Amino acid sequence: MIGNAKQWKGDILDLYNPENAPEIAEMAMKARLVSREGETGIVEFSWSGGNPFSIVLEICGTIPIPPYLNRESEASDSVRYQTLYAKFRGSVAAPTAGLHFTQAVLDAIRSKGIDIETVCLHVGAGTFLPVKNSEVAKHPMHREPFVVTLDFLKDLRSSGKSVIAVGTTSVRTLEYQNNIGVSCIETGSPADVDQWAPYTREYKWSTEESLDAIIAYMEKNSLDKISAGTRIIIVPGFRFRIVDMLVTNFHQPESTLILLVSAFVGGDWKTIYDYALSHDFRFLSYGDSSLLYRRK
Repeated sequence: MIGNAKQWKGDILDLYNPENAPEIAEMAMKARLVSREGETGIVEFSWSGGNPFSIVLEICGTIPIPPYLNRESEASDSVRYQTLYAKFRGSVAAPTAGLHFTQAVLDAIRSKGIDIETVCLHVGAGTFLPVKNSEVAKHPMHREPFVVTLDFLKDLRSSGKSVIAVGTTSVRTLEYQNNIGVSCIETGSPADVDQWAPYTREYKWSTEESLDAIIAYMEKNSLDKISAGTRIIIVPGFRFRIVDMLVTNFHQPESTLILLVSAFVGGDWKTIYDYALSHDFRFLSYGDSSLLYRRK
């Protein structure tokens, strides 16, 4: 996904370095547009020094704070615009529903006997791509990689407790486990599925059978974790199988995030958002949070 893609005429770009920082100048980083389709494309980067791309990004990049803050990113954003439980590089943005959780809040949750589990999800830029087409069926979802462990799946299968997802992207990851399980049942191994697969076919296996299939596949192949990716889109009509409650911020119109909320709570989403607007709730990444119950 390329911001302001129409402004890039295809020439090679040099990295902007207004303060002439020597470590950035030494990189001599360039970007070449290889191909483009709408707002997406393939960009080839080149640089000097032999550093891996992840280190290059750390040196040359800045924290992608929300544009509505109307300021440049600051050193403190590397801490403030991140969750306490983040471990691995890979996301283009922080899963902002988790920004509300301080260590004191997490300790208080555990003290009530509530288990806290984590999954590794690399949030992609496509999550923030507005739904511009009047037909949501024509909106493309980008693949977002994730990693789940065998222990996590076993706990999910056996706990019998309500599942509270923190963030809409976590919902998509958790619900996608059913698709992985079905793939393991039908083909013997995990496979990516189309974003509309949950709506265009019937699943005759229960969620428990799907999770059992993933666990059996991992144990058979001596895997302690599994890496996959989800591109499913969750809109009204989606059948939720795993998530019971959702912690999420308040989202902007014409986004896949608010479509997911609408699917989760049903028509009540309008009442919820009317209440938020009339009581001056703050929206978006640094805004207020909510705990939503799935409509049965």
